[in-house]
Amino acid sequence: MAFTLPDLPYPSNALEPHITANTLSFHHGKHHKAYVDNLNKLVAGTDLEKKTLEELIQLSAGDPAKAGIFNNAAQVWNHTFYWHSMKPAGGGEPKGELATKINADFGSFDKFKEEFKNAGATQFGSGWAWLVLDGGKLKVTKTPNAEVPSTKGQIPILTMDVWEHAYYLDFQNRRPDYMETFLTKLVNWDFAAENLQKALKKKAA
Repeated sequence: MAFTLPDLPYPSNALEPHITANTLSFHHGKHHKAYVDNLNKLVAGTDLEKKTLEELIQLSAGDPAKAGIFNNAAQVWNHTFYWHSMKPAGGGEPKGELATKINADFGSFDKFKEEFKNAGATQFGSGWAWLVLDGGKLKVTKTPNAEVPSTKGQIPILTMDVWEHAYYLDFQNRRPDYMETFLTKLVNWDFAAENLQKALKKKAA
């Protein structure tokens, strides 16, 4: 069962003018596709080729002998999650249960924004900023390279890619401007709310 590159959840020009079709053609069509292609090559003909993406991530995490499998599997997962973390005409503030929990766990939405942008700004080199559910509480975290919070028992709710290829064609070296734009114009709070609801239901079950 070969892995396939998932389609973007919107047309490639749908996030313009903030993230251009040119950026997505490289980021999705080249980078994301390369992770899929590399992963298929690495697991072909092995006992891992029938595993799910999530299973591969957990099985290879922390194993130097499986670093290539982990890096590519995690990046396939991370990028798919990132595409859904944005939407056309996104941004603004969350509503309902998610808004209530953000206010409860961070003190205010502004405090969450401050922590989230700080996570992205202080991730040296390549990586990700995340909103996660950890032990029933929402937290902000960051991961380097391909790392994903699920390997530490945290449930991803939302992510922002801070690898340079995510923003460089549109923002050059202005990572803070990209992060502000992500939160004010792009973030998909509906996706985050669905993830929180699923996570809380699973925890309660």
